[in-house]
Amino acid sequence: MSRILSVIALVLLIGVGITFTVLNPQQVTLNYLLGSLQLPLALLVVLVLALGAVLGLLVAGFMLLRLKRENRKLRRGTRLAEQEVANLRSLPVKDRP
Repeated sequence: MSRILSVIALVLLIGVGITFTVLNPQQVTLNYLLGSLQLPLALLVVLVLALGAVLGLLVAGFMLLRLKRENRKLRRGTRLAEQEVANLRSLPVKDRP
């Protein structure tokens, strides 16, 4: 069922993209530091969206790596604390007079 919904969503997204492209055929000028470039508006929108997605994935990847490293550190600390508790439990109990 979810596969059908995914296909329907993809077809709708492609349809919106084609409609956007047909309704906005004009060229736009992209001015950047070293020059300028003439591109169709639809291509510029797709490029900007792709660049945003790549940057978002990079940021999310760095955050994920940092969280994994912190998780390993916390697991190591937990393991050491559990070993210490196990060692303390195995010590004989001495009663005080």
